[in-house]
Amino acid sequence: MARTRGKDSLGHAKKGERRRKVVHVFTEGRVTEPEYIKIVRERAGVNGVEVRIANQSAPGSQRKPIKLVEAAVRLMREETRAAKRSGLEEKYWPTVWCLFDRDQHDQVDAALKDAREGGVEVAFSHPCFEVWRLLHHKPVTGTFGRNCDMAADRLPFAGSAANIKTVLPEQIPRGSFAQAKKWAQKMNEAHAEHVPKSLRDPYTDVFEFVEKGLGITAY
Repeated sequence: MARTRGKDSLGHAKKGERRRKVVHVFTEGRVTEPEYIKIVRERAGVNGVEVRIANQSAPGSQRKPIKLVEAAVRLMREETRAAKRSGLEEKYWPTVWCLFDRDQHDQVDAALKDAREGGVEVAFSHPCFEVWRLLHHKPVTGTFGRNCDMAADRLPFAGSAANIKTVLPEQIPRGSFAQAKKWAQKMNEAHAEHVPKSLRDPYTDVFEFVEKGLGITAY
């Protein structure tokens, strides 16, 4: 697993450069989420945030929600200690995010709890990240029963895409973030507050990662 340590991991600015806020991201998917992040960041342009995919080379066995969170909490602890030692202003302290799905995974509730207690942010989707992709095209209704294929099949390009996991720029309409966020919020509000996230079908809060993690409000 790729690890970043020392002063460079804190995003210290070189002479003449603006200090960067470093965001470490652990993704369940090896392809989909990193490609999505790359596309929206390219559209948004430079904004003082440096995003590092923390588990880029991790094998599939280390990409389950509980494993992602375990690694993320360790990194968060290391980064916080390093930031304190260096005297870095708290507003520039590195943050750590996990992006994972309900899907058919075990220990999802435990992963969400451990992340919360460890200071790690989570962007969660039920049944999978494809719900967020779908919201860029239309509202999402009905339930999926933890079946990601049902969500993927609703994507308007599903029939023609060679690999649905690959995210292409043209699959994310320009100017679609605001509407996708509104549809996601309306969808999420259909679930009562007392219902655990792991049981909210469908659900996604990836828009919070985009805004809070990437510092992007439009693309």
